[in-house]
Amino acid sequence: MSESLAGKAAALDAADELAAARKLFALDEAVYLDGNSLGALPAHVPARVADVVTRQWGELRIRSWDESGWWTAPERIGDRIAPLVGAAPGQVVVGDSTSVNVFKAVVGAVRLVDDPARTDVLVDAGTFPTDGYIAESAARMTGKQLVLVDPADLPAALGPTTAVALLNHVDYRSGRLHDLPGLTAAIHDAGALAVWDLCHSAGALPVGLDEHGVDLAVGCTYKYLNGGPGSPAYLYVAERHQAGFDSPLPGWNSHTDPFAMTLGYEAAPGAVRGRVGTPDILSMLALEASLDVWDGVSIDAVRAKSLALTDFFLECVEAYVPAGSVTSLTPAAHAERGSQVALRCEDAPRVMRELIGRGVIGDLRRPDVLRFGFTPLYVGFGDVERAARVLSEVLRG
Repeated sequence: MSESLAGKAAALDAADELAAARKLFALDEAVYLDGNSLGALPAHVPARVADVVTRQWGELRIRSWDESGWWTAPERIGDRIAPLVGAAPGQVVVGDSTSVNVFKAVVGAVRLVDDPARTDVLVDAGTFPTDGYIAESAARMTGKQLVLVDPADLPAALGPTTAVALLNHVDYRSGRLHDLPGLTAAIHDAGALAVWDLCHSAGALPVGLDEHGVDLAVGCTYKYLNGGPGSPAYLYVAERHQAGFDSPLPGWNSHTDPFAMTLGYEAAPGAVRGRVGTPDILSMLALEASLDVWDGVSIDAVRAKSLALTDFFLECVEAYVPAGSVTSLTPAAHAERGSQVALRCEDAPRVMRELIGRGVIGDLRRPDVLRFGFTPLYVGFGDVERAARVLSEVLRG
């Protein structure tokens, strides 16, 4: 069986239209299946960052705000990310953390609704914890109440008291893909606004923010976008909402004339009003360099490979792993699957430690979930077969 699956992996790798992208990354002999936490380093980024440090900062110094384009980086890089999330230019701005952008988006959405009868902020009950913490604080600060709802139950929970719904496109724990088009339509039918967290979907599958009428969205850049540890997040504000978007963090960078240094705040037009303070230039420009790996890449091809990788992993796990030792939490249906596979496993912390020790890098969600993220730009089918085979060896002791 192992020989037949290894042969199948080799054939799939030989036919892979994205296989050439792997050489763009700094990889070793390990099987890296943790790109859903931290993407691998694009190989050209260190030289680009060295130029930022030694020439732009070291030689040009403050002149780089103009001559090196530092000042316009948040919008420029936002426009690089926009096609990956299905947005036209001028709607994505890069900066701050995902948490800060969730706060801006939720408060900004409540202010856009501006209806005292709409008292509820609905939040995905299985959301990444920070989203819930931030949403609860935002709701409290705006005089609303937080309502936790399973995404499957969201349509029934919507009503005349709903102001905003905050949802994750892909569940961080299970890898379940939620129905962004359908849920966004249901939220709009209820007269509310939709805010989506794209952290586990952008760069792994089509999103279609414009096509599906999403109101606001946020996402990180250090997972499938490979921007580096702590790289800045982004905020999407649909063009139709930008004139009315009232950020709860009106920093000087989002002022219409920031260098006038006036006491009164006047918001800049467009996505710029999502900015707050001085951009983190070193991380920002490392991210910009990292996005070069997406040049000429079709997000539809990425999605097709992602599904093929996860299908093949599940096939290999079923063939290799002792029956009953793991249970997949990730939906089998393609329409409900992101780009990761989550396996429930007894003694998961020990199993993951041993996997990592044997060169298969995944991660853990306590108490019992092994997570494996599949980044189509650099994960191959041979990696998948090896990971499942090593998992079987670890479980068999």
